[in-house]
Amino acid sequence: MVLDRIALVLVIIGALNWLLVGLFNFDVVAYLFGSSTATLSRAVYVLIGIAGLWAITMLFRPREKAKS
Repeated sequence: MVLDRIALVLVIIGALNWLLVGLFNFDVVAYLFGSSTATLSRAVYVLIGIAGLWAITMLFRPREKAKS
């Protein structure tokens, strides 16, 4: 499903951002879109958060068999 892939990409971006914050105190989202309180940065954080919530639903859905 396309929405699952978009959510997965956003979750990965969020995870990599947190990795950089943890290791180097460098917030890529804030760097690219202004400070962490800038409206655009906050919108990106919200989208990543929503993607994380969507990703939770993937844990409880039946798995599709791989197509041969």
